[in-house]
Amino acid sequence: MVGFADLRRAWEPRMLSILRVMVGLLFMEHGLAKIFDFPPQPNHRAYVLLTLVPGLAGILEALGGLLITLGLYTRMVAFLLSGEMAFAYFMSHAPRGFFPLLNGGDAAILYCFVFFYLWVAGGGSWSLDRLRASMSATSASRA
Repeated sequence: MVGFADLRRAWEPRMLSILRVMVGLLFMEHGLAKIFDFPPQPNHRAYVLLTLVPGLAGILEALGGLLITLGLYTRMVAFLLSGEMAFAYFMSHAPRGFFPLLNGGDAAILYCFVFFYLWVAGGGSWSLDRLRASMSATSASRA
């Protein structure tokens, strides 16, 4: 019979991958909404490339969300996106008030710390980073 410790050990890296995929998809949605107005929003601001929002933020969120979802360059992208969310919180949400629930910044804080966690933990067992590492280890052992 499989104990809880064995089950936890087996599923811990897989759940990390599931968390990464879900966070990446949700974050990518923010970027797609900024760039393409998809899904449509009633108060959508027109996309202008050479601006912070929606320009640079939209690109970081759409492309970064895609890379996080795929688990490709997870640590580097997660570190960048964690910084983007910290910047977004202090530039946009904190001036509206102290409490994140009231200033609308709770999602930015959550994304910031989840991305910070992914920077430390990596992409998990179901990631392209893991696949790339195993392929390079295989080719190195053949040489």
